[in-house]
Amino acid sequence: MSLDPMPHDAEPHDQGIAAKLNWLRAGVLGANDGIVSVAAVVVGVAGATTANGPILTAGAAAAVGGAISMALGEYVSVSSSADSQKALIEKERRELAEMPEEELAELTAIYAAKGLSGATAARVARELTEHDALKAHLDAELHMDEDEVLSPWHAAIASAIAFSVGAVLPFATAVFLPGPLKIPVTFVAVLLALAVTGALGARLGGAPMLRPTIRVLVGGAAALAVTFAIGSWLGVSGIV
Repeated sequence: MSLDPMPHDAEPHDQGIAAKLNWLRAGVLGANDGIVSVAAVVVGVAGATTANGPILTAGAAAAVGGAISMALGEYVSVSSSADSQKALIEKERRELAEMPEEELAELTAIYAAKGLSGATAARVARELTEHDALKAHLDAELHMDEDEVLSPWHAAIASAIAFSVGAVLPFATAVFLPGPLKIPVTFVAVLLALAVTGALGARLGGAPMLRPTIRVLVGGAAALAVTFAIGSWLGVSGIV
């Protein structure tokens, strides 16, 4: 009988798959933020004036500032997570060097708790320790891989790019379309883009697509309506 692993559809056994899906979902969310944030700004300004100068200035500031803010926030967040991961790895490495027998017993107990017999658990723990002790303990105790420590720079760059990609559509429609078409076309384009990102995010997360898509559409439409109303009021009132 062959012992080669058999593939199963929709059952990815590569541990990197989950991390890749998380990156993709983060990218979709970043693009969604770029769409809503920049659209809300340009629609708000367009509600007060159809002149391209103020819309271009506000849209560019929102796009650049938002991308930098997303990158900075992601860098700080992921740096904290990466520091915690590195600290845990070093702690485990130190314990293996200082108390190998206790660590072997701990690993054996973990596998025994999963249902293996005492003898089998001891054998599995010993063989895994001989192969790669640190990897075995990180996986069994902390569900971590030393090679999968998060990169704050990668996260920051990915977030900035995703936000910028999302910002392109509302920025372009609000700036380059003629006056009467700016707001209605921007509304329609933004809602279509949000429908795509909402459905894609749900798909990547393995969830039904309808409800998350509706949530994203309702939230985006509300943001646009509120900022347009405020911009219109400011324009009519003569404040701006």
